[in-house]
Amino acid sequence: MSGRRDQHESESRGRTEPTLGDLDQLDAPPRSAPPRDDPSWEDNEPHRRWRRASTMRNHSRRRGWLVPVLVLALIGVIGGAWIEQNRLRNLVPRTELNDVLGRAQQALAAGHLDGHDGTSARELFQAAVALEPDNDIARNGLHQVGMAELSQADAALQASQFDVAAQKAAVARELLGGGSDVDRLDQQITAKRASQVQVSVLVQQAQQAFAANQFGGDHGAGALYRQVLQADPGNAVARHGLDQVGDALAAQAQKALDANDGSSADADIEQLAALQPNNAALPGLRAARAQAQQQGNAALDTALQQGDEALRAGRIDGPGDDTALAHYKTALALSPDNPQAEAGLGKVAQALTVQANAALDAGDTAQAAKLLDDAATLAPKSADLAAARARLQGMQAHKAAPAPAPANDDQSAPAPPPALTPQQSAQVSRLLEQAQAATQRGDIMLPPGNSAYDLYRNALAIDGDSAVAQQGLQSLPGVVEQLFNRALAAGDLPRAGQMLDNLADLAPGDAAQGIMSQRLASAWLDQADRQLAQGDRSGAAQSLEQARKLAPNHPRVLDLAARLQSGS
Repeated sequence: MSGRRDQHESESRGRTEPTLGDLDQLDAPPRSAPPRDDPSWEDNEPHRRWRRASTMRNHSRRRGWLVPVLVLALIGVIGGAWIEQNRLRNLVPRTELNDVLGRAQQALAAGHLDGHDGTSARELFQAAVALEPDNDIARNGLHQVGMAELSQADAALQASQFDVAAQKAAVARELLGGGSDVDRLDQQITAKRASQVQVSVLVQQAQQAFAANQFGGDHGAGALYRQVLQADPGNAVARHGLDQVGDALAAQAQKALDANDGSSADADIEQLAALQPNNAALPGLRAARAQAQQQGNAALDTALQQGDEALRAGRIDGPGDDTALAHYKTALALSPDNPQAEAGLGKVAQALTVQANAALDAGDTAQAAKLLDDAATLAPKSADLAAARARLQGMQAHKAAPAPAPANDDQSAPAPPPALTPQQSAQVSRLLEQAQAATQRGDIMLPPGNSAYDLYRNALAIDGDSAVAQQGLQSLPGVVEQLFNRALAAGDLPRAGQMLDNLADLAPGDAAQGIMSQRLASAWLDQADRQLAQGDRSGAAQSLEQARKLAPNHPRVLDLAARLQSGS
C-alpha cells in the first residue's frame, strides 16, 4: 500500500522517486521462473541465476559480522606484542646471545674475570650487552664481575701486592661505577704503599744495627724488626731478622752467664723474652740464671756479713782483704749497684770521717787530711765529710797565721783563731741566709753553686769554725728525709727519687735509706700496675725499671716483669 501511495504522490508531482521495493521479496524467485512444483524449475536458467545470487547474498550476510571481530582481535594482538616486547623477544630463539651468556657465566665461575683475548667474563658479558643492550642477565653479570674484582683487589692488598690490588680496584670502579667500598680500598692501597716505603727504611736500619751487634734497646735491630712487623705482619725479611736477633741475644746471654756477669745476662734475657717470648733458648737461660743467682746471693750475703763484722771490729780499711772496705767492694763486684753494698761503703766513709775528727781533736791535721781524702773517694758529698774538711781547713789556716806575742808566760795556751774581716763576716752572713732559703725551697744539692749544700760549704770555706754553717750542713739529711716523705705522699715519685739520691750523697750508710728505697719501689710498682691495667705497657715498663733499680729482688718486680713479658 505504501509503495502505491508513494507512486501516486510522485506521479501527481510530475517526477518519479526511487524506492527500495518490497524487502520481503528479496529471496523470492524471479517472476519469469516457473512455479516451484514445476519439474523444470530446477533446470530453469532464471532459477539457477537466482539461486546463485541468493546463496552469495546469504554467505555475504553471514560473513559481515566476522570482519570487525577479526580486526579488533588483530589490534589486541599487536598491542600486547608491543607492551610485552621483552617477553616476546625472549620467546624468540637467540642462539648467539645464549651462547655468549653461557660462556660468560662459565668464565665468571672459573675466576677468569678480565683479559684481552675475548674469553674473560667481563669481555663476554660486554659482548652480550652489545647484542642486546637491555638484557638483564648480561648487566647483572657485569656487576658480579665488578664485585669479584673488588674482592680480589682486597686479597691482593692483604698480600702486599699493591700493583695488582690497584689494577683490580680500577676495573671494579669501572664496572660498579665507583662506590664507598671502592673508595675505601683505594685509600687503603695508598696508605699501604706509603707505609711500605717506611718499612723498607726500617728493614735497612735493622740490618745495619744487627751488623753493628746492636740487638737491644729502642734503636736496636730487635725493636726495628718489631716495628716492621707491626706495619707489615707478613714481612718475611723482618721475621727472619727477628729470629737472628733472638739467636744473637741468647748467645750473648749465655756468654754473660759464663763470665758471671749477672746484670748483663739479666738484660739480655729480658730483651729476648720481650722480642720472642717463645724462644726455645729462654727456659734454659732462665734456669742457668736462677742457679747463678742462688750461688751469687750466697756469696753476696757472705761478703756483706763479713764487711759488717770487720766494721764493728774496727778493721775499716788498710792492706789485706779482711777489712770492711775490702768486703764491701767484693759485694759490689758480685752485685753492682747493690744498695746494701753501697750503704756499707757509706758506713766506711762515716767511720773514716769520725777518725778524722778524732785526729783533729788531737791536733793531727796530717792524719785527719789523709782520712778525709780516703773518705772522699767513697762519699765525696757527705755532709759530715764537708763539715770535717771545713774544720780541717780552719785549723790549717790557724796554724799558718803568725802567732801573737804571749801576754804572759803561759806558753801552753792555744792561739786564738784568726779574726774575720768585716767583709768576710758580711759574706758569711749572706751565704748562711741564702743556704737557709735554699733549704726551705728544697734546693738541697741542685742547682750547683746555689744549693743549700754548696752555700753552707762556701760559708765554711771562709769561716771553718762557723757553728751555724756546720749545723746547717749536718741537718740536711734530716731535711731531705722530710722532703722525701712529702713527695711520696703527693705521688711525685721522681721528686721522691731525687731526695733519696740526695740522702745517699749526704749520709751514705744511713740505715733509713733501705726503708725509703723499699717504700719508693713499692710506689713505682703500684704505678706500674695501674698503667698496665690501663693498657699503657710502655709506661708500665718504665715504672718497673725504676722499681728494679731500687729493689731488684723485690717479689713484685719479678711478678710484674713476667706479666709484661707474657702480655697479661
